[in-house]
Parts: sequence; C-alpha cells; structure tokens
Amino acid sequence: MDLIIRRAALPRSAAQPHGPVDIGIEHGRIVAVEPKLSAAAREEIDAHGSLVTPPFVDAHFHMDATLSYGLPRVNASGTLLEGIALWGELKPHLTQQALVERALQYCDWAVARGLLAIRTHVDVCDARLLAVEALLEVKRRVAPYMDLQLVAFPQDGLLRSQGAFENLKRAIGMGVDVVGGIPHFERTMADGAESVRLLCEFAAQKGLRVDMHCDESDDPMSRHVETLAAQAHRLGMQGRVAGSHLTSMHSMDNYYVSKLLPLMREAGVAAIANPLINITLQGRSDTYPKRRGMTRVPEMLAAGIDVAFGHDCVMDPWYSLGSGDMLEVAHMGLHVAQMTGIDAMHACFDAVTVNAARILGFERYGIAPGCDANLVVLDARDAVEAMRLRAARLVVVSRGKVVSRSPAARAALSLEGRPTEVDFKLHRA
Repeated sequence: MDLIIRRAALPRSAAQPHGPVDIGIEHGRIVAVEPKLSAAAREEIDAHGSLVTPPFVDAHFHMDATLSYGLPRVNASGTLLEGIALWGELKPHLTQQALVERALQYCDWAVARGLLAIRTHVDVCDARLLAVEALLEVKRRVAPYMDLQLVAFPQDGLLRSQGAFENLKRAIGMGVDVVGGIPHFERTMADGAESVRLLCEFAAQKGLRVDMHCDESDDPMSRHVETLAAQAHRLGMQGRVAGSHLTSMHSMDNYYVSKLLPLMREAGVAAIANPLINITLQGRSDTYPKRRGMTRVPEMLAAGIDVAFGHDCVMDPWYSLGSGDMLEVAHMGLHVAQMTGIDAMHACFDAVTVNAARILGFERYGIAPGCDANLVVLDARDAVEAMRLRAARLVVVSRGKVVSRSPAARAALSLEGRPTEVDFKLHRA
C-alpha cells in the first residue's frame, strides 16, 4: 500500500468496528478499514487513537471576495447592505491576477485546516465575468488536492441587475457548476418569486444543482424558501436544491414554520446556515432583545432536512475575521443553536463534514473502501473534543498524499508540584 494510518478513531458518522482501526490507502483511494491491518505500506502514520475524519467541507463561501478586507474601505456599519454596497465599489477595481492570488492564498489556509472541498459563490453581475474567469483558473490549479464547486451568483439581483441572467447563463457555459440566486434582494416579493422560478427552470433544463441565498433578512415575511421548495417539488429536483442562510426563519412564527418544514422535507431542499456571519450581520436594527438571526437548525434536523454549515466570508466586506477553520464554524453553530446535547454536538460536526458533502453531491466521500483518500488526523479523541479545542490538524491527506502537517497544541508549565506540560484534554484518574 502507499499509506497506512494506524490506530485511528473514527467519527460517529463512519461505520466502524469497536475500537481503533487502521486505514489502508492505495492509488488515491481507501482500500481497507479494519483493526490491525496486516499489510505494509511505503509510509505509515500512527494516529495514537486520535480522531481521523474525512476532510472538512465548506458548503457556502465567497472566494471572489475573500481576503479583500479594507479594500477600498472597511464596512463601518457592519451590515449586510453596506457590505453589498462596498463590494459594488470594489468590483470596478478588481483584476484577475489579484483575485487569483487572494483565492490561492485562502486555499493554502484551507488545506492546512483540513478543508479540502468548498462550494463558492461567484458574482456574475459584472459583464466582464472577471471573477468567474479567475475562480475557474483557481479551480483548475487546485484540482490536484482540493475540490472547488462554483455557484453562478447574481449578487445584485437576477432581475434587478441588467443583463444578470444572460451573464449567469454565460458563466454556466464557461464551466460554473451550480445555479445561484438572491430572491430577497429583488425589488419586490413578486420579482423575487419570479427569479426563483426562472432560475430553477433553467437549472432543471441543464440538469444542474441550485443553491440560493434565500431570505437573508430579519423580516419574517421574507418567505422565498417556500417558493424555492415549491419549484423544486414541481420540477422534480429533490436532493439537488439548497437554500442558504434562511435567517428570516429565525423571526417567523411557529405556526408558519410548522407548515414550511414539511414542505422543505417533501421537496428535498437542504439548508445551509452560516453561523459566524448570520449572528454577525442579522439583528443590526434591533435594540434589545436582539435577534441573533441563525436559522432553525435543530428543528430542521428533527424534520429530516439536510443541514450543513458554511464559513461564508473570511476577511472581506462583510466579515473582518476568519481563517478557514470549519471547526470554528461548527463551534459557533453549536453555541448559537444551543445544540449542547451529545447527539446534537455530533450533528454540528456532521454539518461541516458528511452533511455538507452529501449536499454538494460528493459520492466517494467518507472513510470506507472505495472512498477517495482524503483524510484529516485531528489532535482530539472525538468530534466534541475537536470542536471544543478547535483541534490542530496533525496530518492532512489529499488524494492519498500527505499535504500538510501541524504540531500538537501543547503548553510547557513551570509550576512547583504540577505537570510540566498541558494538552487541554480531560485526563481522568
């Protein structure tokens, strides 16, 4: 074999024998997962009982804007609308080279964080399609070690922005993978519903997936996800449609939600929440009590709806922080959704791994024979500890090759009568 990772603990989502397992890899695929694998390999890694997981998957990101923080100025109000206006100011000054360089730098960060798959929205409202060309080039360059899935995103509104639909069609023709939209940013509710219909029909005709920014608003009457689910059901697109953000659901009354959730489940519409950004941008016009804005993750999971988490932004017009760490995203999602039960915490880990991979349509994702050999060895014993510590990625494996290593998090102590080192893990007598 090319590589064996020995004595690995697997996440709950993986079917595993009792106790640690060895993972055998050959020609970029997992070929064996079993206790005490008798084969030999050119390289072996001893996980020492640490958690080995499939790679992190970011189901919602904006790579065309990433690392542009401060260009041409900083978002003074911290609001979604000023961020959109600021991006509009920046667009005329974008160059393809700068877009590519920033995106590649972010991909370097992502690999080091064990983030090997990203669905990124790319603005198509600029008739030059500069960002589309740039991210297609980035996708080509990172393909040997990372999966990028591009979404054609009419940031300024499909009907509100002149030529946006034609630009979107051109972007799909150039090789962009997914159809996007932003119905709540159209001029009227009726225009928003019409944009959903047009985009879903176009996607169905082309056999493409759909991922719409939907109801990213504090307005409980912003209900375009209902239209999205109805169109998905009408067009037979179950399992190929996602609504991202869905923050208005945070403010909806329970009776309406009791109708909406079964409709989403029947239509096979997935939900993608963005915990860091949703709680930062929403509720800005509130005094107190102040809404935090994230959608109803526990209720959707209980209703059988697929839910993933995305990072959304890193150092751009909307968000000044971030480093590509999906454990930070899961950690925040756990807190703001009050998902502190054992099963709920593991569900938050799934939201940045297996759930996200399923929503994006990855068929060879996981830890089982036949899966792609994309793995992360974490400095943690289980998923809950990994989120608590935002654990170091000791080893990252992509396509069967080690692409990143990081040291374990340790601190040396000089305290009389106390241990000389701490690793921040709970050690019981």
